[in-house]
Amino acid sequence: MDWDRIADEKTLEKTVSALRSKNIEIIVAENGNEAKEKLLSMIKEGSTVMEASSTTLKQIGAHEVINESGRFVPLNKEISKENDSAKRAELRRALPSPDYAVGSVHAVTEDGQMLIASASGSQLPSYSFTAKKVILAVGIQKIVKNVDMGTRRIYEHSLPMETERMMKAYGIPSSVNQILIMEKSIPGRITVIFIKERLGF
Repeated sequence: MDWDRIADEKTLEKTVSALRSKNIEIIVAENGNEAKEKLLSMIKEGSTVMEASSTTLKQIGAHEVINESGRFVPLNKEISKENDSAKRAELRRALPSPDYAVGSVHAVTEDGQMLIASASGSQLPSYSFTAKKVILAVGIQKIVKNVDMGTRRIYEHSLPMETERMMKAYGIPSSVNQILIMEKSIPGRITVIFIKERLGF
């Protein structure tokens, strides 16, 4: 499978329609820079932000602004100051409900399900419940036919890519310990920004 194949317009339109029917708000951006501007404009200054580890956010430049601009309160940055891994884990478990959870997904089905794989599970509570608002930036190469194909994409593409990144950065492999499937949302809580570029894993 070519897991990096950009979805065509017909497939994108079908996926957008399916997500909207499930109360997911959709923005379609032509490129990463447009996506960055739209994403940042949605976050109120002074708000707490839980940023899930996301190659997509780094590629479009949102990660740096969230953490370094002083416009927001980046909860992950505060946690990363703790050197002890056990204490960092405790801090993650004790995270307050953030105003915004910002990140990406590993696959989106044409019928409107979103799949997020995680090694630690730390971002999943914010995505599924605790964050007041969720904003997900998603390259349209992540659109797949169904949940089975989404799961295959995670194991055949996302996991190897993330393991390569983790080995370079930390000398340890990644793993898929949990997979969250988001089926539907309450109105106004989740926004997906589709980006017409090949971004993220």
